[in-house]
Amino acid sequence: MFSGGYQLRLSSIFGGTEFLEILSYRYFHEETFIIAGTSAGAMAMSNTMIYQGNSSEALFKGEVKITTGLAFIKDVIIDSHFVTRNRFGRLTQAVAANPGCIGIGLGEDTGVLISEGRYMEAIGSGLIIIIDGHSIRHNNIADLKEGTPLSIEHLIVHVMAKGNHYDLKSRKFYSEVFVKQ
Repeated sequence: MFSGGYQLRLSSIFGGTEFLEILSYRYFHEETFIIAGTSAGAMAMSNTMIYQGNSSEALFKGEVKITTGLAFIKDVIIDSHFVTRNRFGRLTQAVAANPGCIGIGLGEDTGVLISEGRYMEAIGSGLIIIIDGHSIRHNNIADLKEGTPLSIEHLIVHVMAKGNHYDLKSRKFYSEVFVKQ
């Protein structure tokens, strides 16, 4: 269980260590081994990690800082305290800069269970916001100067509540339990 605090602290302490190698090996090769995180600990789970970003200025290029996380889950970017801290713009910029990733915004008292690296189930009493950049048609982030507002077309957003499911591989939302393929 990775605790909250500051996700960059977690990734800088554990990144590249034998301890992380052992955890990763056990997580990817042993069916019964579970890894969990809360707040910053959840954010550090992915290979692409937000470590800083002002929510009110997040849709201006350069306001969101991204680095490598602990890489227990690939091709996602996780943000926590998503609803109460108004982090939609922050996760949107992270996905615009990495459109192959799926953004997962975790609300308060809410989490996700991910199995087989792809099947996700919403748990808890709050909301989970999914931001999918795979179908973006226009995205000007690469052409902007720092501090300039972003322009993005066709960003897909899903709102999940307890019991909803999402397949990270096929990028499909399911309101009820689905059959794993």
